[in-house]
Amino acid sequence: MSTSPTRNFSWRHAVLVLLMIFPLVLLLTLDPIPQDLAYHHFVDAGRHLGVPNFFDVISNLAFLLVGAAGIAFCLKNHSGPSHSAWLVLFVAVSLVSFGSIYYHWSPSNETLVWDRLPMSIGFMGLLTALLSEYIDSRLSSLLVPLIILGIGSVLYWHFFDDLRLYAWVQFFPLLMIPFLMALFRSRFTHQWLLLSALALYAVAKGSEAYDRAVFQITGEAVSGHTIKHLLAAASCYAILIMLQRRKLKA
Repeated sequence: MSTSPTRNFSWRHAVLVLLMIFPLVLLLTLDPIPQDLAYHHFVDAGRHLGVPNFFDVISNLAFLLVGAAGIAFCLKNHSGPSHSAWLVLFVAVSLVSFGSIYYHWSPSNETLVWDRLPMSIGFMGLLTALLSEYIDSRLSSLLVPLIILGIGSVLYWHFFDDLRLYAWVQFFPLLMIPFLMALFRSRFTHQWLLLSALALYAVAKGSEAYDRAVFQITGEAVSGHTIKHLLAAASCYAILIMLQRRKLKA
C-alpha cells in the first residue's frame, strides 16, 4: 500500500524532478571541484591521552551513540516500506563515527574517504525514506541504486579529485526536505522535527566553516569542527525522536 495518496504524476512531481535534476546539471556544468588540501588543517590539534586532534576525534562518539540508538529502535519497530531506508541511515551514522575517528586521527585525502563513504550512504538512506513516505512507497526500491550512487560519488572524488557529484549527494537530500513538506503530505505526525534536524545540520556546517573563529571565541576551549560533530549528531537524533514519537494521522 502506498504511504501517500498521491500516485498520479502531477505538477508537484514535475517540480520535484526539476529540483532533483537542475542542481546536478548545474554542478556538472562547472569545472571539476578538487579537494582543498587546507581542509585537513584543523585548528584544534591538541593531543590528550596519546590521541592526536583529541576533541575532533572523541566528539565522533556522539555519532556512535545516536546510530546505535537508531539501529535498536529500527530493529524493534517496523515502519513500513521505508523501514530499510531508516535502518540504513542509522547504520551509516554509526559507521560515520569510526570513519571520522580514523580520518581525524590522521587527516588526509586517503583517510577522508572512510569518513565520506558512510556519510554518502546515510544521505541516500534519508533520501529514500523521504521519497517513500512523502510520495510513493514504491520508491523504497530506490534504496540500493541510491546507495550505489552515493558510494560512487565518493569513489569518483577519490580517483578523479572532483567533488561535484559528492556535493549533490550530500546536499540534495537536505534541500529536498522543505520542498517535500511544502508539496506533499506525510501520513505521520511530528514532521516538524525534520526541519529541526535540517536547522541543526545547517548550523553544524556553519561551525565547520568557522572552525578557527569558534576556537578563538571560546578561548581555545572547543573548535568549530568539534561542535560540528556534536550538532550533526544532534541532527540525526532529531530524526530518531521523530521516528519514536510520530503517529499515523487520523
